[in-house]
Amino acid sequence: MDWTHRLRLRNVKMLLSLAQTRNISHSAAALNTTQPGLSKWLKDLEDDIGLPLFERHARGLRPTAYGEVLIAHARRIDAQLDRASQEMAALREGNAGQVVIGASGASASDTVPLAVLKLLEKIPQARVRLVENTVDVLMSQLALGKLDIVVGRSSFDHHDPATLHETLYMEPLHMVARPRHPLMQRKFVEWADLMEYRWLLWPKGTPIRNSLEAALTAAGLTVPSNHIESNSVTINLTLLNNTNMIGVASHRSALRLSQMKAMGILPIRISGFGSVSMYWRQDRLRNPTVDAALDCLRQVASKFSERE
Repeated sequence: MDWTHRLRLRNVKMLLSLAQTRNISHSAAALNTTQPGLSKWLKDLEDDIGLPLFERHARGLRPTAYGEVLIAHARRIDAQLDRASQEMAALREGNAGQVVIGASGASASDTVPLAVLKLLEKIPQARVRLVENTVDVLMSQLALGKLDIVVGRSSFDHHDPATLHETLYMEPLHMVARPRHPLMQRKFVEWADLMEYRWLLWPKGTPIRNSLEAALTAAGLTVPSNHIESNSVTINLTLLNNTNMIGVASHRSALRLSQMKAMGILPIRISGFGSVSMYWRQDRLRNPTVDAALDCLRQVASKFSERE
């Protein structure tokens, strides 16, 4: 018997619950079933597959390498079912298709909002949902099918063959601070001047942090130990505006926020350039609204290039 015939939609939920709780009795209670019944289902599935999905320990379960593979696919299936439900709900309410866009700090304050406005001009009934986070988190959500598009600083750590990508524009970095920061009064600022203050940085491993570290290395410096890490634009703005902390921002974000008087760009040149890219899944069943959103992002990015 093909073991895939044994899996039903409820079984996907059962597998995901076991992956989360790592405990059969806890999952049985959450799923409103019996512990013996859940244990038998798991054993029968493993017998059909011919491979162990979980290791049994005194303190619970631990997924094997085989189990991790099946759990990853189960998560994608579950995410796709959620998306199907959302899209049908949108159609029932008279909306056009739905698009879920993930934006990192490099694009959240400028590129993505402008593209969304352009999309709503073209498709007024489109349903748009925006999610902000770091690129690494957004890319994992894209792989699971929870997002349609990710826009952020380009990262070359993602090699999923099912993910397509396109560079939108080049993007330098700026050191930023509150508009009335003492260093804003100077015509020129040196790295030594910045080191006198606490820094506010994006998490280690994010593309913008990697670009900053590369620039510091080129200057013979390292990230100061006196720093705070945050992946929230809102938190960063609050901290910068209420202290003399020094932050880092991508060019478009810094320019937009400085125009809004929310932060100022410090007069120091940072070597090196990065870029902003958009990522999306290679899917023949892709919602046409997603393709329209991709086109709007391209149009916004092309206007950036024309002004430079």
